[in-house]
Amino acid sequence: MLRLLKWSFSNDKNFNRQLISLVIPITLQNLISALAITVDVVMLGFINQSAMSAVSLAGQITFVLTLFYMGLATGAGVLTAQYWGKKDLKTIERVLNIGCMYSIIISFLFFTISFFMPDTLMRLFTNDGELIRYGSIFLQVISFSYLVSGISQMYFSVIRSMENARFSAWISSMCLVVNILLNALSIFVLSPNDPERAIFAVALSTVIARVLEVCCCFIYSGKINLNFKFALRDTLRSKLQKDFMKYTLPVQGNYIVWGCALTATAAIIGHVNADMVAANSVASVIKNLAIVLCGGIASGGAVLVGKYLGNGEVEKAKRAGTQINVYAVLFGVLAGLMILAIKPFVFQIINVNEQAQSYLSGMLFICAYYCIPKSINSSTIGGMFVAGGDSKFGFWCDTIVMWGIILPLGYVSAFVWQLPPIALFAILSLDEVIKSPVALYRYRQFKWLNNITREVSVAGH
Repeated sequence: MLRLLKWSFSNDKNFNRQLISLVIPITLQNLISALAITVDVVMLGFINQSAMSAVSLAGQITFVLTLFYMGLATGAGVLTAQYWGKKDLKTIERVLNIGCMYSIIISFLFFTISFFMPDTLMRLFTNDGELIRYGSIFLQVISFSYLVSGISQMYFSVIRSMENARFSAWISSMCLVVNILLNALSIFVLSPNDPERAIFAVALSTVIARVLEVCCCFIYSGKINLNFKFALRDTLRSKLQKDFMKYTLPVQGNYIVWGCALTATAAIIGHVNADMVAANSVASVIKNLAIVLCGGIASGGAVLVGKYLGNGEVEKAKRAGTQINVYAVLFGVLAGLMILAIKPFVFQIINVNEQAQSYLSGMLFICAYYCIPKSINSSTIGGMFVAGGDSKFGFWCDTIVMWGIILPLGYVSAFVWQLPPIALFAILSLDEVIKSPVALYRYRQFKWLNNITREVSVAGH
């Protein structure tokens, strides 16, 4: 490993500089995004365990919506990176607007369902009346953030793929600070002893942060002349739109298949017992924070690989892929070690009962090992394959592994065999382990090395 790492650093110093300039801000934004999703859960843990668990379950709806954003953003990012290699800024602007149009439609659908049917959604995850009541309050308020979040996510994806990741990281950082400050005011000052009021205020804080975020995007877009032009008729008629759908739909399907499977695993855990829900809420937060650097390597590497392919530099893209895989293994190991290192401090911060602590202890050990194959799969399936237009592989891989193996096995383990909670959690965490050798084999075939750009006319047809 050390020999491979030394080779990676010395093989192409220019590539390493470009990668670092992308990885640091992308990792920062991944960290911020993970914190933005989980900060509400963690801070409500200071109120009581039920408030924390309810918001964690309600957050599954936001998570599913985020999967749609991720699919659209990935499709926009793939096209942007390759057209950025050709320096075709006009086409990049059209890609942005196509992504925004679809994200607005999806956001409105999620807003409608979450605002008008929160109780129904919560019953998908738990039978506990208190958790349903708390979660419904959170869903109704936070649904307003859905109306603006998609636009900012599309914009961030496009400018990151233009090798300008610092702006999105800076804006996300500012909005996270606003969110945390408002949460602290809500929980510790305005309603320290009123869980329902605290949950309402925390959700409202997130809405305010998301509105601020999208306002910053509109202001910055005017400065760099990357305009939002919501022309639905022209968007749907363009050949670029067909390319967008061609490379986005498999990625979107991949995220939906994978994410809905994770949501289904949360539902399985939610019907085991409330203590396992609480432990899983904390373990998920820690795991997501630990792997942010792995995601940064995957995203930054995908931008550079896409740029090389768009510029016709296939061999350079291949060499870059080899280096990215080395880094993925290294940072997967580091992420696992970080989880083990912070494990003793977690129980001093989180307010859960003794049984939940016991579950959490075992879950964190499993999460530590999970980080290595997760990092490999992020760099290959979620990064380089998509950057090279090989977006269908991930869809079929997750469909077979998650829905054909993990979920049936998890259901039987929980409700037929009635295995202990830690054994159930270990089984539900096997997906990345199963996928990683398949992903590496696919990588070595190099079928993912494709230039997907076309000559786009001024009219966009």
